[in-house]
Amino acid sequence: MAALISSLLILSLVHVGDALSVDYYAETCPNVETAVTEAVKNAMANDRTVPAALLRMHFHDCFIRGCDGSVLLNSKGNNTAEKDGPPNISLHAFYVIDNAKKAVEATCPGVVSCADILALAARDAVVLSGGPTWEVPKGRLDGRVSKASETTQLPAPTFNFSQLKQSFSQRGLSTEDLVALSGGHTLGFSHCSSFQNRIHNFDASRDIDPSMNPSFAASLQKVCPAHNKVKNAGSTMDSTTTTFDNVYYKLLLQGKSLFSSDQALLTDPKTKGLASIFATSQEEFNEAFVNSMIKMSEITGGQEVRLDCRVVNAQK
Repeated sequence: MAALISSLLILSLVHVGDALSVDYYAETCPNVETAVTEAVKNAMANDRTVPAALLRMHFHDCFIRGCDGSVLLNSKGNNTAEKDGPPNISLHAFYVIDNAKKAVEATCPGVVSCADILALAARDAVVLSGGPTWEVPKGRLDGRVSKASETTQLPAPTFNFSQLKQSFSQRGLSTEDLVALSGGHTLGFSHCSSFQNRIHNFDASRDIDPSMNPSFAASLQKVCPAHNKVKNAGSTMDSTTTTFDNVYYKLLLQGKSLFSSDQALLTDPKTKGLASIFATSQEEFNEAFVNSMIKMSEITGGQEVRLDCRVVNAQK
């Protein structure tokens, strides 16, 4: 029953494709894309982890209340915001969105939403990492609600296939979208806690998940011992961690993926087939990823254009 209420809540808050268009700011803020790209480029020059952070931030934003910039809001008073919910504690690079917003506000104040800036920054993160480009539909509004308690709705790294499928379908996303968007794991780093379940005490009789490549599992055990005390210990998501490519799928098929949710893609014939296609063709992956990113980014749900991405506007 709780799951049903949760899914109804999601569906009632989310409207797909509310009048978004690629030329939404053509008249009102023609330089918005340049300003956002510059902010992402400048941040990347100092920190190669920025693209992965921005892509993940956009994904985590869209999966709670739609792509409404609610992940950017700070906790205030008695309210703990999404960014301080357990799955989001490791999100970072919020300053990139702040810098982009500042640049945009200097030329067209009060026009461009934080949600749109985040969607553009996620696209730039992919492009600047060697991935494909696309026209981002714009015109999202920013939300006024952000609750850490709702981050339990995010798909977890421990999810099995049916849990993943349900999570995506609740948001109007297909199993193809699930496989394509999982390819975002080509960028970034994961802490031990997200894959600990696969390398220690997997079940009553085995320590390691049998679907894992044994030498890969052994190398992870060295980095992440059973009672790990190293705060930032973990592993890169694939071997080319700052390049947007299809290596994630190649490693997945070799039993060298980090998460149970990655491995879960191989437990269904359709998703396994798609993973195999993406592993052999960068072009097919790029095309599917772009289509799924556009589809996901059109889940909208906001009410205003925030003047400060971290704070809701004062009510008049």
